Amino acid sequence: MRVRIYRPAKSAMQSCRASGQHWVIEPIFVSPREVEPVMGWTKANDPLASLLKRLTFATSGEALTFVRRRGWDYQLEIPNERRFVPKNYLDNFNPDRRRTGR
Repeated sequence: MRVRIYRPAKSAMQSCRASGQHWVIEPIFVSPREVEPVMGWTKANDPLASLLKRLTFATSGEALTFVRRRGWDYQLEIPNERRFVPKNYLDNFNPDRRRTGR
């Protein structure tokens, strides 16, 4: 089985970064999903299809240990870190600041 290990990004409705602190294991499906003709539901032939975004871990090391113990192939996606530049309100009135626009 092949899985993807990543840290999810925050949703558009969030202003904080608290939700992106956990790591998620998500299976990569080999067989395509199909629509059942009677009920119209989507089905998958993979036995672990119900694990979609259910396995969460505090660190990437815990997730890697879990995957390696089971012998699964994995794809680790390391997130881009946000670069935060602290700004001060007083810098708006600094005569040496770089002006843009007019």
